[in-house]
Amino acid sequence: MNLHLKQLIDLSHVDKAIDAFEPQIEEANYKFEAALAKKQSIDSDIENLTNEIRDEEIKKKKNELHLAELSQKLVDNSRKSNEVKTEREMKSLQLEEEIAKEQVTFANEEIERLERIVELKTEQAEAAKKTLVELDANLASIKAEVDEKLEVINKSRQEVFVKKEKLISEMNQKGLAFYQKIRRWAKNSTVVPVEEQACMGCHMLINDKIYADVIKAEEITTCPHCGRILYMETDKE
Repeated sequence: MNLHLKQLIDLSHVDKAIDAFEPQIEEANYKFEAALAKKQSIDSDIENLTNEIRDEEIKKKKNELHLAELSQKLVDNSRKSNEVKTEREMKSLQLEEEIAKEQVTFANEEIERLERIVELKTEQAEAAKKTLVELDANLASIKAEVDEKLEVINKSRQEVFVKKEKLISEMNQKGLAFYQKIRRWAKNSTVVPVEEQACMGCHMLINDKIYADVIKAEEITTCPHCGRILYMETDKE
């Protein structure tokens, strides 16, 4: 096999190995990121509940103030009833009193409703805070576990990088530039095997002459359809 072709095949295998570390890193980080996302979600829930409780408390306070005003109005009306001189004034005063009593009833009911809402949201906030404390306690151990996995992955990745650097230093720079040009769009399918006379990059059949060139492996041969570098696998795993 042509030396430059062998180097390109070896380089493609090394690049695949390097790229394979990314999903491993993502998988290792996922557990911690998921826990962190859950923590942020709970933090947001607690903040929202706190704001909602504050809003309900403000509404309750307004109803309590209104209730106090109504109560004072009823007291004033009771005093005025002793001072009325005409039937018309009495009916007007009675109507005001009836309206005020209806408003008192409504205000009391609204205060009770708001108190139930505040109680429920307070319970939800406390439960969320409890979950958050438990999650915070687990985050440190999750982070330590992730860091340990990443250390192993990065050590292996560094070994592959060293192998790549050594390989590149021994390669023909023109061939390397050609490889890198194809890799920009073909990624990990820059160098592909030929199986049953078809390019395993684009899966198109190649003609007999090119197939013969690939088998001989005396020169670097590319697919006439997609431009990927072709080779024949000698040892199938």
